[in-house]
Amino acid sequence: MKRKVLSMIMASAMALSLVACGGGAKTETAPAAEPAAEEKAEEPAAEEPAAEDTAAEDTAAEDTAASGDLIKVGIINNDPNESGYRTANDADLKAKFSKENGYDASFAYSLKNDEQIAAAQTFIQDEVDYLLLSAADTAGWDSVLQDAQAAGVKVILFDRTIDADPSLYEASIVSDMAKEGETAVEWLASQGLDEYNIIHIQGVMGSAAQQGRSGALSDKAAAEDNWNIVTQQTAEWNAEKAQQIVQSVIDAGTPFNVIYAENDDMAKGAVAALDAAGISHGVGKDVIIMGYDCNKWALEELLAQNWNYDGQCNPFQASYIDEIIKTLESGGTLSEKTIIMDEKGFDATTITQDDVDNYGI
Repeated sequence: MKRKVLSMIMASAMALSLVACGGGAKTETAPAAEPAAEEKAEEPAAEEPAAEDTAAEDTAAEDTAASGDLIKVGIINNDPNESGYRTANDADLKAKFSKENGYDASFAYSLKNDEQIAAAQTFIQDEVDYLLLSAADTAGWDSVLQDAQAAGVKVILFDRTIDADPSLYEASIVSDMAKEGETAVEWLASQGLDEYNIIHIQGVMGSAAQQGRSGALSDKAAAEDNWNIVTQQTAEWNAEKAQQIVQSVIDAGTPFNVIYAENDDMAKGAVAALDAAGISHGVGKDVIIMGYDCNKWALEELLAQNWNYDGQCNPFQASYIDEIIKTLESGGTLSEKTIIMDEKGFDATTITQDDVDNYGI
């Protein structure tokens, strides 16, 4: 914010110097904004200002409106088309970080870490006040975050964690992806199958969501003799790629009874392959279907018992970030560095319409 204050002072000084040097030259200016009613009541009527003074005041007012009042933020996110979760996450951020709410926000999107890092470097060069980051990959961020810190740009992580020194960012508002995976795997173990033959469809490799959701399943499969991962491939959050993975297993004739997909869209693609092959799925059927994110349409599949489990991943982080920025802007300190979103898992045998309405995104 120091940059903004300095620019305002300089703009005012330049405007006043133009008055001193301009003599009696005429300058066309837009009319000044009408003052608030309460200000009119408090202040006595003033004499009509000289044309030069009006020009100076209008120039300073225009500069202030352009830069002085808004907090400049650069927001780096994954592709909003990646999933219903990401669409909701992006819409939440855009609604909060608007000019009406005091922000000048720019957005950059990519599922690739190197492209996100390039976007971060651009935002730093543009002298944003805050860099908000949902990283495509947990690794590789130290250098650019050090550059941000050196430039006085405050970094706030959202949605996903990164492998970096916590001193390089102000706060982290994230889901506990490891806990999400543990909750889902514990639910699957509670189903008491004689043998678990699992198609594991992973998200974008290296992302916090993929690591957390994959880690719990891989650990369980390594520890239990009757847990077999039939195939483990990434579909990069994409329904069509997930459908192809499942179709290849069906074509190979490999037996399976669980599909563990790391988001709802990939679960949907997997189900499309099952439907095409006439394989039943859901409660009491041939194949257990598991997804993540709690899209409303996915929870409706649980309610209809066509799917079995869906893990919640809360996309609504913008209000938390806004509160953190307001605290920092007022000179306050944060009570905690990491805020973990509250989340749960849903079982098709116990989910209700209220759950769908309240938790579906």
